[in-house]
Amino acid sequence: MFVGPISFKRHRFPADVIRQAVWLYFWFSLSFRDVEELMAARGIEVSYETIRCWTIKFGPLIAHRLRKRRPAPSPRRHLDEVVCSIGGKRMFLWRAVDDEGEVLDVLVQRRRDTEAALKLIKRLLRNQPVEPQTITTDGWASYGAALEQLDLKHIHRPGRLRKNNRIENSHLSIRRRERQQQRFKSQASAQRFLTTHAAIYNTFNIQRHLVSRLTLRRFRSEADAVWALATA
Repeated sequence: MFVGPISFKRHRFPADVIRQAVWLYFWFSLSFRDVEELMAARGIEVSYETIRCWTIKFGPLIAHRLRKRRPAPSPRRHLDEVVCSIGGKRMFLWRAVDDEGEVLDVLVQRRRDTEAALKLIKRLLRNQPVEPQTITTDGWASYGAALEQLDLKHIHRPGRLRKNNRIENSHLSIRRRERQQQRFKSQASAQRFLTTHAAIYNTFNIQRHLVSRLTLRRFRSEADAVWALATA
C-alpha cells in the first residue's frame, strides 16, 4: 500500500519543529512539559498542549510510514503479557517481539484468557510478512489453547522462561513510560501511544552496547535517514 506524504500545512510552526517535538516525546522518557522545556531552551515557545495535539495527529501517521520501511522480522516469536492500570481499571498489555527485540505488535485488552491470546496471534499472522517458525511463551495454558485452535501447536515452545528474557526485557521501556505519564488514562489512548512508540522504538533502538563506536554512528545515521523519509 502506498503511503503518501504527511502534510504540515496550516500549522503555525515549521515542519522541522513539529518533527523534533514528536521524536523527543516518543523516543525519550519525557512528558509533554519536559518537551516544552527542551523546545524553550532552543528558543521555541510552544505549549505542552500543542505538543500533545501534534503527537496525536502526527504520531500514528509517522509510525505507519516507519513500519512500511522496516525489513522483515525474524520468524522466531516471543509472546508475553503484563498487568497494568489504565484509567483506574486493571488491564493487560500483550506484546510480541522477535528474537532480535523487534516489537511486532502491542495490544491492550481487558482480559487475560484464550480469546485474548487468540486475538494477538491472529493479528501477528495477518500483519507480519514472515510466517512464524517458533512461538515462545511462558507456561500459561491459554497460549497453548489459542495455538491449538490455529493448528500451530507444533511450533509452540512453552514454559521456557530463560529463553523468553527477550520479551521480558522489552517490557522495561514501557514500564518507564507508564511511570512518567502517571499511568495511561484510557484504553484507546494507551493503545495509540504504545503502537506509535513501538514503531519509533524499533527504528532507533540500536543496542549500542553490542556494537563498536563506528558501527553505532552508521546505525544512527541510517535511523535518522529513515526518520527523515518517514516524516517527509
